[in-house]
Amino acid sequence: MEIAPDFGELQAMADRFKILAEPTRLQILMAICDRERSVQEICDRTGLFQGNVSKHLRLMKDAGVVACRREGVWRYYRVIDTELLSFCARTRKSLNNRDTLPCPKITAQISKA
Repeated sequence: MEIAPDFGELQAMADRFKILAEPTRLQILMAICDRERSVQEICDRTGLFQGNVSKHLRLMKDAGVVACRREGVWRYYRVIDTELLSFCARTRKSLNNRDTLPCPKITAQISKA
């Protein structure tokens, strides 16, 4: 029998859902779902402005969703919580009721399961 999560765990879950509750952050997440990218690459892929992307990446980093690596003047971001990518893929699939997944890496992960 599974024990119900305590309030602290429920709060952590709610905080994670808050990160995903912003479409811009989901757009950024999908832009880096398959590999790390620089802020400029993320801007190019999403059409978002650099300041806006940086603001959201900072929140995502603080929440433990992405990691940042600095190389000279460039910052590169990658997803560190791949379970979120799977969650997003399953949610999208259930909403659209189709087999299209947002990222090839996720398709491979789900196929293995």
